[in-house]
Amino acid sequence: METYKIYSITSVVLFAIGLGGLFLAKHFLRKIIATIIMGGGVFLCLVSFADRDSLSYADPVPHALVITGIVVAVTAAAFALSLARRIHKFSGEETFTDEK
Repeated sequence: METYKIYSITSVVLFAIGLGGLFLAKHFLRKIIATIIMGGGVFLCLVSFADRDSLSYADPVPHALVITGIVVAVTAAAFALSLARRIHKFSGEETFTDEK
């Protein structure tokens, strides 16, 4: 099996794991981690779908977009973690539900 096909399958699995975690988790931190895992699946999918020529060299543009996306995703994750920390500090809540 070619490498980009393995990357495609892995990206779908990562996205599914992240999506499941996003819907099933109640804790702020677990939802943020699930979103980061989903983003990793999307980045891997973009890399695996890059056009290849006859020598099997991949197009560098999707790779450059993924690198830029990783920087933005890390920044967004840091912002989400700081918001979760602030919510916990002011309200004492760790979940999105009102159940104790």
